[in-house]
Amino acid sequence: ELMTGYTMLRNGGVGNGGQPWVLRWSSRIRLTWLSFTLFIILVFFPLIAHYYLTTIDDADDAGKRIFGPRTGNELCEVKHVQDLCRIRESVSEELLQLEAKRQELNSEIAKLNLKIEACKKSIENAKQDLLQLKNVISQTEHSYKELMAQNQPKLSLPIRLLPDKDDVTFPLPKSNRNCRLHNCFDYSRCPLTSGFPVYVYNSDDYPFGSSLDPLIKQAFEATVRTNVYVTENANIACVYIILVGEMQEPVMPKPTELEQQLHSLPYWRTDGHNHLIINLSRKSETQNFIYNISTGRAMIAQSTFYDAQYRPGFDIVVSPLVHAMSEPNFLEIPPQVPVKRKYLFSFQGEKIESLRSSLQEVRSFEEEIEGNAPADYDDRIITTLKAVQDSKLDFVLVEFTCKNQPKASLPTEWALCGERDDRLELLKLSTFALIITPGDTRLVISAGCTMRLFEALEVGAIPVVLGEQVQLPYNDVIRWNEAALIIPKPRITEVHFLLRSISDNDLLAMRRQGRFLWETYFSTSDNVFSTVLAIIRTRIQIPAAPIREEPAVEIPHRSGKAAGTDPNMADNGDLDLGPVETEPPYASPKYLRNFTLTAMDIYRNWNSAPGPFHLFPYTPFDPVLPSEAKFLGSGTGFRPIGGGAGGSGKEFQAALGGNVPREQFTVVMLTYEREEVLMNSLERLNGLPYLNKVVVVWNSPKLPSEDLLWPDIGVPIMVVRTEKNSLNNRFLPWDEIETEAILSIDDDAHLRHDEIMFGFRVWREARDRIVGFPGRYHAWDIPHQSWLYNSNYSCELSMVLTGAAFFHKYYAYLYSYVMPQAIRDMVDEYINCEDIAMNFLVSHLTRKPPIKV
Repeated sequence: ELMTGYTMLRNGGVGNGGQPWVLRWSSRIRLTWLSFTLFIILVFFPLIAHYYLTTIDDADDAGKRIFGPRTGNELCEVKHVQDLCRIRESVSEELLQLEAKRQELNSEIAKLNLKIEACKKSIENAKQDLLQLKNVISQTEHSYKELMAQNQPKLSLPIRLLPDKDDVTFPLPKSNRNCRLHNCFDYSRCPLTSGFPVYVYNSDDYPFGSSLDPLIKQAFEATVRTNVYVTENANIACVYIILVGEMQEPVMPKPTELEQQLHSLPYWRTDGHNHLIINLSRKSETQNFIYNISTGRAMIAQSTFYDAQYRPGFDIVVSPLVHAMSEPNFLEIPPQVPVKRKYLFSFQGEKIESLRSSLQEVRSFEEEIEGNAPADYDDRIITTLKAVQDSKLDFVLVEFTCKNQPKASLPTEWALCGERDDRLELLKLSTFALIITPGDTRLVISAGCTMRLFEALEVGAIPVVLGEQVQLPYNDVIRWNEAALIIPKPRITEVHFLLRSISDNDLLAMRRQGRFLWETYFSTSDNVFSTVLAIIRTRIQIPAAPIREEPAVEIPHRSGKAAGTDPNMADNGDLDLGPVETEPPYASPKYLRNFTLTAMDIYRNWNSAPGPFHLFPYTPFDPVLPSEAKFLGSGTGFRPIGGGAGGSGKEFQAALGGNVPREQFTVVMLTYEREEVLMNSLERLNGLPYLNKVVVVWNSPKLPSEDLLWPDIGVPIMVVRTEKNSLNNRFLPWDEIETEAILSIDDDAHLRHDEIMFGFRVWREARDRIVGFPGRYHAWDIPHQSWLYNSNYSCELSMVLTGAAFFHKYYAYLYSYVMPQAIRDMVDEYINCEDIAMNFLVSHLTRKPPIKV
């Protein structure tokens, strides 16, 4: 049947009429086959597959297992599973590491806790040791104080002049003329260590203040504001000062009114002890209204004194205040050379009243005149001087009658003629200036005489004072015989011979001394006021206040760069200045000074004194020695420690440089934005003997580079910031300079160590001079009538430039604070010539040239 069906299908199902049956049969077969197939697939295939898979799981070959339990590595064959596995592994590793660190930290914490416990115990022990040390220190200090008390005298206030209570009237001396410091001055208000405080009354608080000359009043007030001794605390003051003149004539108070006002001063204390009454004058005539009032124990300072009024050693003769509110024009002052001028001497004046008429009219003085009236030499003086003028032997100019109306003057005084400018022009042509004192010898000094003296010293005419009884300004402390000729009137017939016999050297020395006195004590209101205070301070033996030093503002910098040593630079040869110091840098003794200064050498002539320094002609109230490395006051000179502080003979020779066996110097180096050059120069100083420190004056507004590494040369390097770019900064007295010797050096200078040591040795033997290396020559070129300056090397040298030179720190004070400001301004204007200015300053003071080595 199957075959029949198959044949029928092949024949297309047609034949013999059986086509429909065949179709039905084939459809039935297809459905049955399809059902059977589906049954097999749905039933038997899952069973077979299950059996097959279970049999494979039981196989020994692990590589044929598919769905059974498998290891992690096998599961990681899938990509995302592999990522998860990697994350799991990394986390596991980190956890293991963290656990290890935690255990390590726990162990460290345990160790630190042990250390903390040990530190606490050591702190407790240290506290106990500290308490013991404090007890030891306290006991040591107590023992030291006991030893000091045993070896030092007790310092107490001076004994009081007056009773303890100020309201108890202490009787005045029998006569005001008997007033001196020992009986009219209360030293108990002025201990040695007080610093000399001065209280100045405000004149505007009193009625007479409205009568004062406005110019003098303003100048006085301006000076008081800047003075270092003035204090506003009157309770601690040593001296009380009141300005009472010069007064204007129309509004001048009556003597009785002025006396009442003075006695009503808050600190007058019944008798005016420790008070100073100042009467300044800026004219040739001045009022002596203080003569008619009672001043008690108060000191008087003015330009006019009668013999019955003046108390030597107590009152003060002051110079006139010509330049009240302005400084003199130094450019108009003639030079000191040539020595001889057109006129040998000159005099202009007119005597308004004779001595005889003066004695007849002024009866109030007759009782004070002992013996006969003094002789009137003026007629003989006039005759003699006219004879000298008529002889034509020398050019002289004498006029005894003024062409114009003479200035007002006191009786028997020679009045001034003409205006001040005219008088100065004549004095500029005069080698000597005659000053004829008043005929009345009771007038010990007058404003007219002090004005003639002032003008003569101002223009360099040597004063010739006729009349030995005169009391010149500050006469008890200034050696006037070094600047003026004081001749008795009876010797008028010998004056011409005497003036011609003076040598040019002596004339120049007197002119220079007179110029110094005028500049220092006469020229300005500051000088006059400071001089008055210095006289009182010196009389009561109180040292001067120290002059200020320039505070050094350090620029921070990093150091530590090891500096090499150049064998050529460090070869010192056999030059030895004493033992080479290996200890750290130390400050040299510098300027030694103590409280005995004002009590010794009062009248010693320093021009012949031993020791290397006699920079200025000596006056006893000058602050001559600095204290604690500070130059004191604004005075005229100082004395070195040499000349009696050490040994002699072999010991002195071995010390080399006075009596200072151990001394160092400070290098001051000016620089401006040349860091590499500066570093090289600093490295060359490595190992330099006797070097105390290096002060680098940073003259640039731009600070050094932050990454700049400074060399370590074995001594401190101080980098100082400056306020402005100025070559004058090279000579500022920086407080960081702790030695007397300064080596001023440029930042590009090349000096070997042996050269520096040799220069230092020479300076120690000539401490008052500039000692250095680059020499220059200057002179007056007569054919061209100008100054010649030669920088070529030659045998003739007159200057040593400070680009590489030793000088004393004292000159830094003078250059910065005493030398006229116009010179420093010119240095700033030209940005040059500071070395020339320093050379001229030192030579002007010492009258010596520098030394080139």
